[in-house]
Amino acid sequence: MRKTLLAALLAALLPAVAGAASQNYRVDHMDPPLWWTGMHNSKLQLMVHGPQIADMEPALSYPGVRIASVARVENRNYLFIDLEIAPDAAPGKLDLSFKRGAQAIHYSYQLLAREAGSAQRVGFNSSDAIYQVMPDRFANGDPTNDSVAGYADKLNRAEGGGRHGGDIQGMIDHLDYVAGMGFTQLWPTPLLESNMPAFSYHGYAATDHYRIDPRYGSNEAFRKLSAQAKARGIGVIQDVVLNHIGSKHWWMQDLPTLDWLTYQGKPVTTAHHRVALQDPYASEEDKRNFTQGWFSPHMPDLNQANPFVANYLIQNSIWWIEYAGLSGLRVDTYGYSNSAFLTRWSGAVMAEYPKLNLVGEEWSPLIPVVAHWQQDKQNFDGYVSHMPSMMDFPLNDALRRALLASDDSEQGLNALYETVSQDYLYPNPGNLVLFEGNHDLSRLYSALEEDQDLFRMALAFVATMPRIPQFYTGTEIQMPSTVKVRDDASYRRDFPGGWAGDKVNAFTGAGLTQQQADAQAYVRKLFNWRKRATVIHNGKLMHYGPEKSTYVYFRYSDGKKVMVALNKNKTETTLPTARFHEMLGSSRSGVDVISGQRVSLDGQVKLPARSALILEIE
Repeated sequence: MRKTLLAALLAALLPAVAGAASQNYRVDHMDPPLWWTGMHNSKLQLMVHGPQIADMEPALSYPGVRIASVARVENRNYLFIDLEIAPDAAPGKLDLSFKRGAQAIHYSYQLLAREAGSAQRVGFNSSDAIYQVMPDRFANGDPTNDSVAGYADKLNRAEGGGRHGGDIQGMIDHLDYVAGMGFTQLWPTPLLESNMPAFSYHGYAATDHYRIDPRYGSNEAFRKLSAQAKARGIGVIQDVVLNHIGSKHWWMQDLPTLDWLTYQGKPVTTAHHRVALQDPYASEEDKRNFTQGWFSPHMPDLNQANPFVANYLIQNSIWWIEYAGLSGLRVDTYGYSNSAFLTRWSGAVMAEYPKLNLVGEEWSPLIPVVAHWQQDKQNFDGYVSHMPSMMDFPLNDALRRALLASDDSEQGLNALYETVSQDYLYPNPGNLVLFEGNHDLSRLYSALEEDQDLFRMALAFVATMPRIPQFYTGTEIQMPSTVKVRDDASYRRDFPGGWAGDKVNAFTGAGLTQQQADAQAYVRKLFNWRKRATVIHNGKLMHYGPEKSTYVYFRYSDGKKVMVALNKNKTETTLPTARFHEMLGSSRSGVDVISGQRVSLDGQVKLPARSALILEIE
């Protein structure tokens, strides 16, 4: 009965093929499409896809490279070939042959030489500031690729969920702007092909793991972006989705195995019970549903417990790092993936690039939930992670709440102070990415009720905490959004100046209001100062419990000190400096990093009304 059922399932899943004698063998997909010599891991698994390719026997003859094993799965249109590449293997082209009787096909597979120092590349760190870009909404550098034949989702700027035409060339054209604003890392949301019928602009539903979406450009254009960014002192961070794919992925027409997707390919959606993975009282069903449930019916969940799926995703991440010269990866929906796989994936990537940085998204305001995933965390359940960084959702959440709440409540500045005080729960809090906003959140300016002063306080805090700051495109000109109800279209409006004919150009400043220009100038001043402020990059933190609606903290190292004071009062507030004697010592003044003015610290410090004062202590 079981064998009969399996046969029926296979008949429904796999395409009918002609008999072996008349089979037209060919290779439709070879992933990864190329590889490198001298990698840390000497093994490479090729996924070969083509009509009845499993009928054939692969062979190659190349010095230092051998076929270690060949695996066939239930779908005869796939072969998995394990290669062993010796450390002394030379770059070149391998003639990979496939034979069956008198029939033979040949595939030229390329091994490239790695760039010098590739394995020791240094990833983004606390000396950096990240600028997040949603490419479709940033700048249209090449109007000829706005709509592409064979891709159903065409240009439609009138639709909030439509494609608006921004692309890789648009990012290249404005790298000088990004650098000029003081940012040293660029994080574009996913650029991989997403040939989905609608809402393809966000890119989180890939349909080909090895191809840049042609409406953004090409694989070579992505390499060009990375190279030109590097020439300006900017690293590129790739946005990676390990958990799921788009329902129009080419796999979906011809799945390699019956268990390639979770829930046997049925769209059982996740209930998002993220705490279940760490809950000592959680049911196995809730744990399973969180990691195996589909993110949406149009985003099939990958079964990373399948070793072929796991190998594919690990190699794909390494491939893009090597191919495009990346400085790190940001991983979407991190905790939704198979936990054992995440240990293996993070370990494999970091073994290949021990100085790289990876940051995961775990969207929770709870510190223990986020800390669970960071490298060196001693988890009660024994879970081991090799993930260096995580997005600091708890501190982002606390910041927005604390600035809006009245300070006679527990949710005011004291809540912010107490959240920071729990950094001991993280193995490495200084390597967390603290963001003021992103493409999934209401815009900071609107979330803070369009309060200019609170807006500056938030930016000053993000820039000076012991974290890696991340900034979302458009915040610098106070782009607005809805707040009470989630509205992705309002969070992801086009950046003004990125399209021909735009009446406002934020890149040049033309058409900005004075308020917007002032906000942009503040951001430029703040992050260019931070770029040079090594005490902010590596210094320790000492903070003082909030009093009188103020919150004061210091960053300090090697004789350098920076004092930050947030004052939510609507009037000037004076604080006695004796309380800060551990940090101030005999210092009697400091220089305001924004205005350049000297501020007296002799006995007392006067904090301007509704302000963020950042002083370099003299």
